[in-house]
Amino acid sequence: MASTRAPHGDAYSLILEAIDVGVYRPGDRLVESELAERFGVSRTPIREALQRLETQSLLARDGRSLIVASLDHNQMAELYVVRRELEGLAASLAAQHATEEEVRLLRQMVEDDDKLVDDPPALARANRRFHKQIHLASHNRYLVQQLDLVHRTMALMATTSLSAEGRTKIAQSEHDAIVKAIEAKDDAAAGTALRDHISVAFMTRLRQDAERRKEE
Repeated sequence: MASTRAPHGDAYSLILEAIDVGVYRPGDRLVESELAERFGVSRTPIREALQRLETQSLLARDGRSLIVASLDHNQMAELYVVRRELEGLAASLAAQHATEEEVRLLRQMVEDDDKLVDDPPALARANRRFHKQIHLASHNRYLVQQLDLVHRTMALMATTSLSAEGRTKIAQSEHDAIVKAIEAKDDAAAGTALRDHISVAFMTRLRQDAERRKEE
């Protein structure tokens, strides 16, 4: 197995990123020795990272093993309620506090991401970067910390709502509306636009789950 050399302190970040990008998916078992080999670190920082991830409910126990956790329907609903409100607050604060350079970057991101509407996995990665930039533009470190936890937990969903037919173009139009409100320094409109964006994403996931259950 190929390894990636990294300082001990990065073991947590490396495992987290591997979950985020789908190297490890909900239900996958994480083994200390295999992770140590993959990331090129000793087993001690790996063990500490796994304990931290378990404490954050990103990993779950399956007998004596640790597996990547999964979210049931209620957990997903609860997560989206929190995400909707926190993301809306971030957009409102960004409209008030973002620098001119940050606003221009958000606009550039939307324009660049428009080229990815036919590539849902690539757009999903770009989507995470876009939302993270809004979080940072809020200039509220405590809000950013909470949103980081929310987005880490989002990685426990096996699919992206952007995989739904037609969702990529609609999501991009929603991103455009969010940035327009931030550009106009309209904090109320920015918050509403982002909360609506998250609501539509949640509804899309609910439809995806319903379709999956129908096929089972």
